[in-house]
Amino acid sequence: MRRLPNLNALRAFEAAARHLSFTKAAKELSVTQGAVSHQIATLEAQLEVQLFTRLNRRLELTEAGHRYLPAISGAFDRIAFATQELTAQDSDGALRVTTMTSFTQMWLMPRLRRFRKRAPDVDVMIVATERLSDFSREPVDVGIRFGLGNYPDLVVEHLMNEALLPVCAPGLVTKPPGLKRPEDLEHYVLLHDDAGEENRHIDWTRWLGDVGIENVDPGRGPQFSNSSFVVMGAVAGEGVALAKLRLCSEELFAGRLVQPFGPVMKFRQAYWMVTTPEKARWPKVQAFMTWLKEEAEMQRLWPIPSGEASLDAWP
Repeated sequence: MRRLPNLNALRAFEAAARHLSFTKAAKELSVTQGAVSHQIATLEAQLEVQLFTRLNRRLELTEAGHRYLPAISGAFDRIAFATQELTAQDSDGALRVTTMTSFTQMWLMPRLRRFRKRAPDVDVMIVATERLSDFSREPVDVGIRFGLGNYPDLVVEHLMNEALLPVCAPGLVTKPPGLKRPEDLEHYVLLHDDAGEENRHIDWTRWLGDVGIENVDPGRGPQFSNSSFVVMGAVAGEGVALAKLRLCSEELFAGRLVQPFGPVMKFRQAYWMVTTPEKARWPKVQAFMTWLKEEAEMQRLWPIPSGEASLDAWP
């Protein structure tokens, strides 16, 4: 048997703790201020713990109240979300997909029209964010993530691997002094991907060190807060970028970018599709994930840049 306090008392506590006001809590719950005060007093008596410090014109949480609030608030959020999921029709509304901003811009968006053609009745809502979405608390149907694939309590399917390579506009390769070997980078601007935690391993210092190049200053050159900006800068001829293969694949295939030399460094991380066990049975989720896998397989058949190497040092 679970030892649960009165649920109305818990609701009163959670609302009062969020607002730090019995009056605002009462308004939210459509009860009187006296009822909120009584419910909380009952809860404190049942728990034998003081949750609030009642001051002259304000309310403060005690240390125990601070510890209790996140768990209670999270539990109510999960109940509300589970209820919404249970009562919602899986065929209604847009398919809500969350993924990284750069991946959305450089890989997903150029292909999305093909999914619309295949499933014209499914509207897709893309939420581009660097933050991992919480499927238990947020209205998300499918996520595309970059990592090692260890996402507990979710259905996880591998989408495609990733690699890192130097790229630049075709004109830089032939323009004097010429860009034929990694050593030649000393004459060119280096473009840096500084897009945060996801791309913390995309580092010219590390790449040049692994290749054994000592004559190039790895710290010079502009930095960009979005991986797609790095690719766009390379296309514009601003310099040489160290880019993720999947994010610049369209530009390589179209000839707007070239790989001047190797090696290509493989990542242990990869792209993964994730959803919940319940939503994995939804037809629109199945259709979208099947389409994603087909798109990834089509790209796998494209010519892969030369000089591919696998270094365990690259996470």
